[in-house]
Amino acid sequence: MNKPRLAIIPGANCAGCDYSLLDLGEKVIEVLIAVDIAYWPTAADLKLEDLEKLPDGSIDLVLFEGAVNNDETEEMAKLARRKAKNLIAFGACACFGGIPGLANVASKDGILRKAYIKSLSTVNQQGTIPCKLTRLDGIELTIPEFLETVKSLDQVVNVDYYLPGCPPPLKLVAEALTAALSGKLPPKGTVFGSMKSVCDDCKRIREDKKIMEIKRYHQLIPDPERCLFEQGIICMGPATRGGCDAVCPTVNVPCRGCMGPTPGSQDQGARMLSALSSVIGLEVETGVSDEEVRKLILQVKDPLGTFYRYSLPKSIMRRVWGVRE
Repeated sequence: MNKPRLAIIPGANCAGCDYSLLDLGEKVIEVLIAVDIAYWPTAADLKLEDLEKLPDGSIDLVLFEGAVNNDETEEMAKLARRKAKNLIAFGACACFGGIPGLANVASKDGILRKAYIKSLSTVNQQGTIPCKLTRLDGIELTIPEFLETVKSLDQVVNVDYYLPGCPPPLKLVAEALTAALSGKLPPKGTVFGSMKSVCDDCKRIREDKKIMEIKRYHQLIPDPERCLFEQGIICMGPATRGGCDAVCPTVNVPCRGCMGPTPGSQDQGARMLSALSSVIGLEVETGVSDEEVRKLILQVKDPLGTFYRYSLPKSIMRRVWGVRE
């Protein structure tokens, strides 16, 4: 009996999702025994041409990691879709654009100029910026071309399943692989995770207290029992899908939002703004003046990077021109 084929294809990623597979511990050996690895450049010496030679639709399960931020990762996304029977957007970057998606606060030219000319640590007296094709001494060098807008995987190809997280939670990785290898995958479009928010998984005590000061994490020692949000620390739990067992708040660290928006929410940042307005009492008559509200909101450092850290490309805004140039 032929083993199912598995491919793990990287886009614009950091390899953290690969480590989530290794976190399976000894079970990863069971997975490797149960499948034929068709492609996994992080861990196996397989070449891109080996993947390209396989018949379309011949790989039972493809995990695509990372966002789509240049023409090479865009082609890899399309190749993954052609070869896959089932394609999983694996990790926050593939699902929502992730950290690479924060590039959407600037133009392509602005990002390249910042990285290669304006950076304090860069010495580039000629002001050279990489281009797609370079000719030197009769040699041609071609490199990937940066896209104007960073995309999630499903903004490029059709995606069958989503497994969010940065990196994806161990139990959800095990759940997805078990379902795939047993032929018991859920309906197409399923997001592996909870149908509730991180707050619903969190064991910290919520007292429905209002706050009049927003604090950065280093400015206090949080009470390990009480809700971080009610202590004035921005915690993305109210706006974030559960399924991670609230692992960050459990160890006294605020949720960053890597599981993406809650079910039914189109925009994670807007949902978080709604939660913030609730905790500072804007949804009820509290006698809070407009000036007090303005001062409170200004205490949120980098609101776009905080509320849309992982999900800007999938938000209603999708991109914000020229904010960081």
